[in-house]
Amino acid sequence: MKPSTLHEIKACVFDAYGTLFDVHSAVAQHTHRMANASAVSMLWRTKQLEYTWLRSLMGRYIDFWEVTGDALDFALDTSGISDSQLRDDLLQAYLSLSCYSEVPEVLEQLKKRHIRCAILSNGSPEMLAAAVKNAGLEYSFDAVLSVDQIRIYKPDPRVYQQAVDALGLEASEIAFQSSNAWDAAGASAFGFQVVWVNRFGQKAERLGVSVSAELPDLSGLPELLSEP
Repeated sequence: MKPSTLHEIKACVFDAYGTLFDVHSAVAQHTHRMANASAVSMLWRTKQLEYTWLRSLMGRYIDFWEVTGDALDFALDTSGISDSQLRDDLLQAYLSLSCYSEVPEVLEQLKKRHIRCAILSNGSPEMLAAAVKNAGLEYSFDAVLSVDQIRIYKPDPRVYQQAVDALGLEASEIAFQSSNAWDAAGASAFGFQVVWVNRFGQKAERLGVSVSAELPDLSGLPELLSEP
């Protein structure tokens, strides 16, 4: 899919994990302590997402920090790793994830153009605050929104409504960026203009909705936004 211009955008809302912050950088800090670090990291992320969907369907919400711990336990158990200190260290590393290299410059460009920026994430408020601070992005966002306020996970439409309410805009005036194809689909179904940040060259989901644009990373985002 070729990028196309997004029109009349007044705010850019970003998913956090996988879009702004590298979820695999937690395990990367401790690769030397595991023989199968890549497999652990991939399974950890997969189960983390699956547990959010399952808990939403079951009506049994717990916050993302607990979900992340449960998913890590599953990944370590599957890999035959029983090391409580490693588990604790990996969880702590999740609070200091690296942001992708282009992120600070992109946010600065948007700020110069007076485009408001926000995060809308499954992450708990404490997790998001830690990630933003670690990346030095404390002054880059007008709002950092967590599903913890409504106790249900993406892609429930009520999650995306949080951004509309917080920013006081119409859904069509918001550009939503996510690296997760399922999240991009959910946001597009809600009514945002959506940029799928396809960092890993994935195929599009078959969910009956399409995104406005697709990019390999966030660096091309400012060019997609038409001038007011």
